[in-house]
Amino acid sequence: MDDPGLYPYRSWRARAPLRWPGDRPVAVWVAPNLEYYEIDPPAHPKRKSWARPHPDVVGYAHRDYANRVGHWRMADAMSEFGFPGSVSLSVALCQHHPEVVADAAARGWEFFSHGVYNTRYAYDMSEDEERAIIRDSIETVRAATGQTIRGWLAPALTHTVNTLDLIAEAGLAYSCDLYHDDQPTWVTTRNGPLVAIPYSLEVNDHYGFFVYNMSPREYAETLIRQYERLAAEGEAGGTVMCVPLHSYLIGQPHRIGPFRDALRHIAKDGRAWITTAGAIVDSFAAQVRP
Repeated sequence: MDDPGLYPYRSWRARAPLRWPGDRPVAVWVAPNLEYYEIDPPAHPKRKSWARPHPDVVGYAHRDYANRVGHWRMADAMSEFGFPGSVSLSVALCQHHPEVVADAAARGWEFFSHGVYNTRYAYDMSEDEERAIIRDSIETVRAATGQTIRGWLAPALTHTVNTLDLIAEAGLAYSCDLYHDDQPTWVTTRNGPLVAIPYSLEVNDHYGFFVYNMSPREYAETLIRQYERLAAEGEAGGTVMCVPLHSYLIGQPHRIGPFRDALRHIAKDGRAWITTAGAIVDSFAAQVRP
């Protein structure tokens, strides 16, 4: 595939500096992935939903821990240190476990869509199929929370060539599906501009524990190192740190303590604008024209 021309190249040091509210050098947002996995989802020819044959009781039950226990442990730690959530939501959770969605809404968290189920993949979807999922996400979250979602993270990080065009068509403001920068950037679509907000794979707890095999303490130290570097570099132009979480991982009893230490460090430091994805997008859009 040729370069789709989503955004021009501009090195970080060649840009006009960003200024976050309070003249803070780094904007920090936390993205709890509140997800629903089906125990026996429809098979997809390009990707297995589970490592084991369906029904994968082990895989399903491990992730079900999030909605039974882990969410509250994670959310309480975030609330204790003043971190609002910008929720990457499998919107089917609104029907399957409305208590989890209601708790997030009661904490004042904002929502964006992570598709319907995290076991349904976008590969090979037609435009109409993907458009219907986007419309369903908007309507479902609005009915459950009263919020109108503004952002998108593709289900299980699966995309089509139409994804960005279609979320812009639906009126969404930002995408989390580009992992290419430490500042927001404008993305060109056939339906107008979108903001690509920095979302991290490197400090995503899924990568930390499943890919890099970090201990809880190593993961917490990684968050602190990420924060310290971005805060220092942000003095010259404003950076963004995203902390993507999955409560079946970070909400485990043996991991929550070091995670709390990392949150405490960032909150106490004083250089962070601790905020939401939507607020970062609005501040960026007010400073940089597409």
